[in-house]
Amino acid sequence: MSRTALRICPFCEATCGMVLTIDDNERVSSARGDRDDVFSHGFICPKGASFPELDNDPDRLQKPLVRRDGELVETSWAEAFAATAEGLQRVIADTGGSSVAVYLGNPNAHTIAGSLYGPVVIKSLGTRQVYSASTLDQMPKHVSCGYLFGNPLAFTLPDLDRTDYLVVMGANPLVSNGSLATAADFPGKLKALRRRGGTLVVIDPNRTRTAELADRHLAPRPGTDAALLFAVTHVLFDEDLVDLGRLAEHVSGLERVRAAAQDFPPEAVAEHCGVTADEIRTLARELAAAPSAAVYGRIGTSTVEFGTLTSWLVDVVNILTGNLDRPGGVMFASSPIAGAPRPPRPGRGFTTGRWRSRVSGHPEALSELPAVALAEEIETPGDGQVRAMITIAGNPVLSAPDGARLSDALDGVGFMVSVDPYLNETTRHADVILPPPSPSRTAHYDLALSGAAVRNNARYSPPVLPLPEGRPDECEILARLALIVLGMGPDADPTLVDEQVIATTLGKEVADEHSPVAGRSVEELTAMLPEGRGYERRLDMMLRLGPFGDGFGAKPDGLTLQRLKHTPHGVDLGALTPRIPEILRTPSGTIELDPEPILADVPRLHAALTSEPGFLLIGRRHLRSNNSWMHNLPALSGGTNRCTLQIHPDDAARLGLEEMAIVTGPGGKLEVPVEITDAIRPGVVSLPHGWGHSEPGTRMRIAAQHPGVNVNNLNDGTLLDPLSGTAVLNALPVEVAPAG
Repeated sequence: MSRTALRICPFCEATCGMVLTIDDNERVSSARGDRDDVFSHGFICPKGASFPELDNDPDRLQKPLVRRDGELVETSWAEAFAATAEGLQRVIADTGGSSVAVYLGNPNAHTIAGSLYGPVVIKSLGTRQVYSASTLDQMPKHVSCGYLFGNPLAFTLPDLDRTDYLVVMGANPLVSNGSLATAADFPGKLKALRRRGGTLVVIDPNRTRTAELADRHLAPRPGTDAALLFAVTHVLFDEDLVDLGRLAEHVSGLERVRAAAQDFPPEAVAEHCGVTADEIRTLARELAAAPSAAVYGRIGTSTVEFGTLTSWLVDVVNILTGNLDRPGGVMFASSPIAGAPRPPRPGRGFTTGRWRSRVSGHPEALSELPAVALAEEIETPGDGQVRAMITIAGNPVLSAPDGARLSDALDGVGFMVSVDPYLNETTRHADVILPPPSPSRTAHYDLALSGAAVRNNARYSPPVLPLPEGRPDECEILARLALIVLGMGPDADPTLVDEQVIATTLGKEVADEHSPVAGRSVEELTAMLPEGRGYERRLDMMLRLGPFGDGFGAKPDGLTLQRLKHTPHGVDLGALTPRIPEILRTPSGTIELDPEPILADVPRLHAALTSEPGFLLIGRRHLRSNNSWMHNLPALSGGTNRCTLQIHPDDAARLGLEEMAIVTGPGGKLEVPVEITDAIRPGVVSLPHGWGHSEPGTRMRIAAQHPGVNVNNLNDGTLLDPLSGTAVLNALPVEVAPAG
């Protein structure tokens, strides 16, 4: 007989609860929304509904692959771990762990393994050659929050359920379901805002589905959001609209921001932005007058030349209008696994550039180097050259600029191991591929995304189906990888990793006078953790020590893993609550509104106001697409989910475009089908990301039937936001011409 089981969707940041149907053959046959889920209340999108196709995808690797005589062939797990140990230890013995680079892809934010064990692999190597999708996405937000609050993980989240006035910049949450704002049913929350009489303003050069829902849509030139927000800031000061509210005593640097904004009156930026001065003034006045308001900026505000400045200005406007850290404004989540609250105190603050990349001297940010630097670090001989590569759930050949160069570089690396379920454009270069099991056979807790949830909650999904005998889960794969790089061999007990982390963590906690377990015995606390898998023991420890935890028995009604198992639809922990000054870790103990590195970048922004307009390329998302691997699922392919060049009718007529266009960028040129639409601003063209499935040697058959083109091959990687190292993927200058 068929049965049902609960599971949290791993596809995107919405983290919706699902009810899976398991058929007689112990396969997932269908997925629907869980109406009793405390966070998503039954909402599910087409991606979540396609969960059975992902789980049963015949192209998913079921056994490890090892390269023999130039070909990747199936092998046993014992042989695969032995080959991994031989290859990595050979490189480490010759040039050290610092010559091994690690690339972490976006899915790591959606798995227990990526959150708990990826950092252990990096620490075991002792390498500074760390790269991730963060410098292709949200790193500017990390940097700006780090400078403002002393904590790069203190994301400001729009209080969607209570705000009266919401500004959405460079985001399309009706399609993406939200990002850096974990909000199941983001579309429903926007519609509820409208129903209760609130106002939705969307700022985007494309008339997206979210823009069509808005009360007002401003369509600026791509990449000009920083100038626009500085003009809003100018108006707030100039018209005496600044009101810090209860935060007044917690904010420093106000006058330096006032001075910086003087050079950006609306009339000076209007032509550059393509938005009238009156529209800018109206936006500033309405933000100041609203009972509560929130400005929310996402990938279109991050992956631009002034990404960090823009991310900073988003929160500057929220702060100046008194909308930071208050209901209806932007607030901070209280992650259940983030540790118990400590008394407010100054901290060490945040900085970047503690080390730099070997070849081009790119500064690190959040212990990472820019993804665009990876190819040159592999190619360039000399001390510190990357000699081995570890990729974990990442496909940078498609997702990073100049993928062709990176592809060639990976061919020349001494040894490469990939933890990935697919033989894709990146993993085809590996010497060993270690595939994790399907999601239904994997436990789920959103460790990373709980820090960006717009309502506090805790939910845990145990594996729905058992692992086949002898098949390690992803946690064990990464734990073994960490032990291998430490020289402990392929057969070392992976539980050693968990027990070491537990002992170290509890040792620090019992020595901390502010911890809920201060003064207790590490042995006593360790004995209270559940028997079983190491990741469950670690998760239980983190929940118990967290702000809602039971403090290892001190608060009997608090969270434990066992409680979550007994409440499979989740535990609702309430609306977000004010957290300043508790959350601040700046040296002054205040919100430091005037970080020196950010203010030093303002003259560069001012100089850009005179830049010559030309065609600018932006990306876009589709409701049925998020990452490159989603193109391999039949339910998510075809239809309107196509790789086309969107262009305004006036531009198409002027250029004589009809069916196909040649797009030329700094990194090369592409021939792509044309989609003429008046939804996009004149002078702007749009190509979706994650396509280009035409490389030989991959095993993604559905994706290969409609390969599309890799938009990032137009990008040579030289254009970066200098403060965060983030690649300019939006507002990229291009030329457009008819094909042929």
